Amino acid sequence: MLRPENQVSTAILIGSLIIVLTGILDDIMELGAKYKFAGQLAAACTVVFFGNLEVSFINLPFGGQLQFGLLSIPFTIVWIVGITNAINLIDGLDGLAAGVSSIALITISGMAIIQGNIYVVAVGLIVLASTLGFLIYNFHPAKIFMGDTGALFLGFIISVLSLLGFKNVTFISFIIPVIILGVPISDTFFAIVRRIVHKKPLSAPDKYHLHHCLLRMGYSHRQTVLLIYAMAAFFGLVAVIYSQARIGGALLLIAFVIILIELIAEKIGLVGRNYRPLLNIFDTLRTSTAKNRS
Repeated sequence: MLRPENQVSTAILIGSLIIVLTGILDDIMELGAKYKFAGQLAAACTVVFFGNLEVSFINLPFGGQLQFGLLSIPFTIVWIVGITNAINLIDGLDGLAAGVSSIALITISGMAIIQGNIYVVAVGLIVLASTLGFLIYNFHPAKIFMGDTGALFLGFIISVLSLLGFKNVTFISFIIPVIILGVPISDTFFAIVRRIVHKKPLSAPDKYHLHHCLLRMGYSHRQTVLLIYAMAAFFGLVAVIYSQARIGGALLLIAFVIILIELIAEKIGLVGRNYRPLLNIFDTLRTSTAKNRS
């Protein structure tokens, strides 16, 4: 009979093997979206069912608990598959996925040190060391590339580590992994919104991801990657501040971050050039203020 920690480790190893094999087949044969999704789903289910990893409840900030009940397993699977795809989606420039993943791993490992979660610290630092070693040769101009094999694995392991560090906790701390992964999550979120707005399939490729938008604004390849690194580091810093804040301050901070993300998305055209509701509001207020002064 496996001990609980050994069972989780075994499940992560098996899930990682499944996700790596899926990536290898995709890099060689260019698998269709449904086959890639099947591999990701199999890896996620391995960790959830064999490793018994699931988010079953969170404590609400003003008392009581939010029990996921039957939705705990689907919620956990969606998280793992979603983050796996989010890291894969940002792998569009030399060094981008590896750098953003490294920043996320640094933050997750740091938060795990604060919590005393030695297992997450150990695995996080091992993956971080490997990723940083790879990044030396992957930064622009790249000499080696990770392909879907590396991107899918990084997304999978980061999603699992974030759950191991923050499952079954308070509502405030549950938001921490969401903030840590703010860059890939927001990019994926706006990609979904963009496809819905333009009535395209969710799996349809396009050239309006974060790095594409920055390149169109005139930033060089290297500048774009460094800007996104800075964004990822900002989210990591916010996550640390957020974890130490009181409930009121934490809620205000998350509201500020959401508004900031929306403004940046509208400014650079993440959803589309004509989608800018908040910027239009600010323009209207600025125009009205100028008229009143005159």
